[in-house]
Amino acid sequence: MSSFRATAAGKVYYFGNLKVLLAKASPLRSGDELAGVAAENATCRAAAQMALADVPLRVFLQEPLVPYDEDEVSRVIFDSHDAAAFAPVASMTVGEFRDFLLSEQATGEVLAALAPGILPEMAAAVSKLMRVQDLILVAAKIRVITKFRTTIGLPGRLSTRLQPNHPTDDPRGIIASVLDGLLLESGDAVIGINPVADQVDRVELLLRLLDRLRETYSIPMQSCVLAHITTQFEALQRGAPVDLVFQSIAGTEAANTSFGVNIQLLDEVHDAARGLRRGENIMYFETGQGSALSANAHHGMDQQTAEARAYGLARRYRPMLVNTVVGFIGPEYLFDGKQILRAGLEDHFCGKLLGLPMGCDVCYTNHAEADQDDMDTLLTLLGAAGVNYIMGVPGADDVMLNYQSTSFHDALYIRKLLGLRPAPEFEAWLATSQRQLPGMMALLA
Repeated sequence: MSSFRATAAGKVYYFGNLKVLLAKASPLRSGDELAGVAAENATCRAAAQMALADVPLRVFLQEPLVPYDEDEVSRVIFDSHDAAAFAPVASMTVGEFRDFLLSEQATGEVLAALAPGILPEMAAAVSKLMRVQDLILVAAKIRVITKFRTTIGLPGRLSTRLQPNHPTDDPRGIIASVLDGLLLESGDAVIGINPVADQVDRVELLLRLLDRLRETYSIPMQSCVLAHITTQFEALQRGAPVDLVFQSIAGTEAANTSFGVNIQLLDEVHDAARGLRRGENIMYFETGQGSALSANAHHGMDQQTAEARAYGLARRYRPMLVNTVVGFIGPEYLFDGKQILRAGLEDHFCGKLLGLPMGCDVCYTNHAEADQDDMDTLLTLLGAAGVNYIMGVPGADDVMLNYQSTSFHDALYIRKLLGLRPAPEFEAWLATSQRQLPGMMALLA
């Protein structure tokens, strides 16, 4: 196993293995301090980044951060690695890879072809050497396009997940929020409800409510009820109209076990949902820096590297949507607006580099050192970086989950600022059918 060293400010720093080096090179965040893996100071961090820049990319193929025979996520990552796709960058160091990504030669087409050859750990490593502008510039080159009833990720487009959560799952309250969102051009990525009760009867009721809405108004949309995947599976087996299948995932087997899932279960439900033949890309994954640490399942990795490994698992399923819920877990992991902003751009960059259709819940909890000005900044930067979709929450305040996100009006702002439009199928429907929506409450009669 390799060890690494670098000199900074006249002091020699030693890093015992690749995992330690990645953690020490990671920009400061409270979760890594909580885990005891963060650099001791800025000088140590700079030394680690210098050492990391000289690491050959091939080393990541030789030294799994979590042993192959102990972790099924590691097995997915390594078994799916495409050596031919990796070949163009196989001789590079991490620093040279950064320079290549920023070069004129690294076009969107080149990066799309490269994606199957990039390990998540390589993506995490190169992101640690990048400034915010670098993360934006590279991600903006990459378009990852997915399709169900709408097409997400096209150039010049920005989509939204309409999130009509209600503190009692009241259908009238949910439909009122859906109406509000549709009138403000939100919902082309998915209309997704986080249910209060993870019960199959409740999930089926909400799925049928949304499907009836879709059919009544001929809306090109996909729906999702974000219950546990086993509950959605049971609803599917009972004949419920399941569009997208949702699950939170993480970057280690142990962390996924804490979520009550494993790859065998994900495979089984994915295959069952594909069998419905309702759409092409059918999975919806949410992730977040700190999830592995919160489950004491991070294996000594820094939280951003663990997060990137979750993307390595996600791409096994060619998902419709992947969403980093960047500030949701809390200030124990991302302390303030600066850390949340950096993490959101890192996640978006790493996911896009790995070939995923990345969205971001631009959000924070009320006990974090952050406010809506921080979120406006992150939203604007993600728009410039080509994010596929963001959240649309009534008033930006989720009254069920009790956190702050982005509103329907925030989506209108970023679209107007950057000249972006909704998904084409949804845009065409809005042009001809939106005036019918005020009668939507009749669905509950």
